[in-house]
Amino acid sequence: MAALRILWMGLVFLGALGFLHTSAQDQDSVQPNFQQDKFLGRWFVAGLASNSSWYREKKKTLFMCRAEVIPSEGGGLNVTSTLLRKNQCKTETLLLEPAQKPGLYTYNSPHGGSAHIVSVVETNYNQYALLYSKGTKGLGQDFHMATLYSRTQNVGAELKDKFSTFCKARGFTEDEIVFLPQPDKCIQE
Repeated sequence: MAALRILWMGLVFLGALGFLHTSAQDQDSVQPNFQQDKFLGRWFVAGLASNSSWYREKKKTLFMCRAEVIPSEGGGLNVTSTLLRKNQCKTETLLLEPAQKPGLYTYNSPHGGSAHIVSVVETNYNQYALLYSKGTKGLGQDFHMATLYSRTQNVGAELKDKFSTFCKARGFTEDEIVFLPQPDKCIQE
């Protein structure tokens, strides 16, 4: 069960923060003139899409979680997520190191030691952020994830449509896109 919780946290952060980008085109896909200081603060992980087999099996049991993003000493980000698992609130912090340009961050998984990069593709800083992850998981398995961050727990139809369009443009099917329900605890604004 601990491994399952760790995998979920990894998916949240990798989606909300991502796997290693390998092509120059993917690395260029970041918010123009990304301003990390405006990205800081409270976010809610409101939507996910992934091609991961684990995600496909568990997506109906996932809930929205709260993520607090603060600067790290090395110029990156500390992301502390609080989520509901087995009717208990769980909190974990991940360190995202700055990558080649603003809006890209590396993440080293403590489980398996794999390196990842998250791309903040689009954000208006005060309402939403769209993040995309791409890389290789295990023995040559391509992994993709998109994440919708929202500043509030209530995500309107326009933002849901924006996220669905974002996901479909990256090859996700309607069945792979999920808007996470709000749990009754753990994410209070």
